[in-house]
Amino acid sequence: MEKPGVKAMNAGSKSRNTVACLILAVVAGLAVAPARAEGSLNVLTWCDHEDASLLQPFEAANAIKVNFKDISSTAQILAVLGQSKPGDWDVVVMDQTDTGRLAKMGMLAPLNAADYPFADIPPEIANEKLTSLDGKLYTVPEKFGYNTVAYDKSVVPDATMSDIQAPWDPKYKNRVAVYDYYVPEIQYVALALGKDPTALTDADLPAIKEKLAALKANAAMVGDVTPVQQALATGAVDILVGGGEWVTAGLAQDKPNLTYIIPKQCGIRWQQGLGVFATSKNSALAVKFLQYILSPEGQGRLATSSCYWGMPANRNATLTAEQKAILRWDEQPGYIKTSYPYLQMTPDFDQKLQALWAQVMQGK
Repeated sequence: MEKPGVKAMNAGSKSRNTVACLILAVVAGLAVAPARAEGSLNVLTWCDHEDASLLQPFEAANAIKVNFKDISSTAQILAVLGQSKPGDWDVVVMDQTDTGRLAKMGMLAPLNAADYPFADIPPEIANEKLTSLDGKLYTVPEKFGYNTVAYDKSVVPDATMSDIQAPWDPKYKNRVAVYDYYVPEIQYVALALGKDPTALTDADLPAIKEKLAALKANAAMVGDVTPVQQALATGAVDILVGGGEWVTAGLAQDKPNLTYIIPKQCGIRWQQGLGVFATSKNSALAVKFLQYILSPEGQGRLATSSCYWGMPANRNATLTAEQKAILRWDEQPGYIKTSYPYLQMTPDFDQKLQALWAQVMQGK
């Protein structure tokens, strides 16, 4: 969906409000799988994998059709699978931090690392804590980026935004938007409190709740992908907490005043992974799909998807010099070192964070 001057992203593409997605999945019956046809591959995915420019080369090379369903959270993946028959789905795109969770549930098939270009993937992105369980590979990294802070540099100085505390400054009251996804936002607040965002415990939650409530009080809005992106692009707000290249890169030509920064206190890194379902009836074709997405050509197309841009995992991705500049290609080693991956949680702690988020958003 596009508006003049704004490449608005699919509202479900990177919104991962787990509770809302789970309810929508069940109520709306989103789990109905496409009819299983000869020579087809069924993929649960986010909108960046739905571009014809990405899918058509693979379809043509293998004389098959890729069917897909747009999902937006691990909770929704589970809801879809719960309403599907074994073998309905072949491939999944997911937050890679949830690899262990799905692998423990027996949902993912082990992968052969030799089938994928791990030598061309930065070691922090290929981290086995995100890809593996008990020494077995279950997902391969394909795309990543940052939930830090995006802003209008013509209004807010870069030097100001280099401090993570800037969005709490009273002078920006009602000029701030907050991305409505509890995981990176809670981790970002934890960073602002000087905490390790990957090692949170129950003891950290009261201070996080207080700091998060203060951020909400200073904000004009808390919203999903499209509303917050448009608010920043139209000047309704000047700062987007949780923003990153996924907000600004696709707007670079039309809105060069929009940028993002990783503050001196560091930021949060999102990372997508690809896996094959253990019950897939087309596992060989599914592996071919993963290999295509991880190929230089597939990576270039995925990185610059019309839905949202992001860094390709493969350092050999086919990109123009201009595209690399927009993605800040040369700065990535430093960005990776100054960002933390999403929190790996038990289901119990995940529920506690969801409850905390809901309480603050509802003013409780």
